[in-house]
Amino acid sequence: MSTFLSGVAVFLSTVALLCGGYAAYEVFTLRQTLNTTTTSTQTNTASPISTKQSVPSEPETTASTSPETTPSPAATSGNAIQPGQFVQPAFGNKAEVEILSAKRIKDPETANRDVVNLQMRIRRQATDGVGGGDIISVASTTARNPDTSETYKGISANRSTGSVSLAQLRPKASADAYVWIRVPDGVKNVDLFVPDTAAFKNVPIAN
Repeated sequence: MSTFLSGVAVFLSTVALLCGGYAAYEVFTLRQTLNTTTTSTQTNTASPISTKQSVPSEPETTASTSPETTPSPAATSGNAIQPGQFVQPAFGNKAEVEILSAKRIKDPETANRDVVNLQMRIRRQATDGVGGGDIISVASTTARNPDTSETYKGISANRSTGSVSLAQLRPKASADAYVWIRVPDGVKNVDLFVPDTAAFKNVPIAN
């Protein structure tokens, strides 16, 4: 009887050992499966490493600013008379008269822009032969419209230098003079007639 019981005990121990080994094997297999699944999931969800190289941006090019164009003297001078542009002999070759400027101004009494301030320079050329009668009456200077031949006279004697005597000038010396002439607004050029002096043609009037 004891031998039978001993055999049964051995058999049960063997069965228990086999069951324990099988259970351990299943646990090991399940753990391996879980590890493999976790590794695969991490691999799939990891962000891929970018191999694309960034292209450096091109340097900005600053456009050069063109220098401002400086107006030429001819464009800014308007109708200004150039030095030596209008020079005529007077009393033969005893003197010469140069027109310095012809500028339109406003009449101080009427506020109309129908007055031209004519400035001139009278230079004695002769060293002798100049008499007391060699006088240029600046106040008697007149202007003429080259298009209509209309004549314009000085406003008054007190709006001019008056007269310039060559006898009172030394040779090569000069005297500046002026006269106001009433010229209608809108007239751009005039012919000028200074007494005892050759005519000046097409003199521009500056505004």
